[in-house]
Amino acid sequence: MSHFHGCVWIDHREAKVFGIGATEIEGEVVHDRAAHKHIHRKADHVGMGKEPLDHGYLKEVAEALAPFKAIVIAGPGGARTELAGYLNEHYPALAKRVWGIEPMDHPTDPQLVAAARKYFRAADRMHG
Repeated sequence: MSHFHGCVWIDHREAKVFGIGATEIEGEVVHDRAAHKHIHRKADHVGMGKEPLDHGYLKEVAEALAPFKAIVIAGPGGARTELAGYLNEHYPALAKRVWGIEPMDHPTDPQLVAAARKYFRAADRMHG
């Protein structure tokens, strides 16, 4: 992808990565091949919640984001912050290109791209 701006919507099963140009977009989907089913535990047990994201999956997502100079990470739950933490730890130069981390449940692809474009326009005005 040869776009300056990029966004990713990520959950525990898939990541939708889009390169965003002035008038065009390019997209790809990265699937977590090691995805676990939801883990339900009783409230009085330690370690509640979902398994952490697979590092192989996060690496594939990081590689898909590598071409972008400005990135927005979106998604439900903790997947977006897990990705941001992974980038900070394993891809610090890429992590510095993350302009925002936004909560977003399950948007359509056009809704995700529109939200990212709006975010980048607002951020460009602040920096310009």
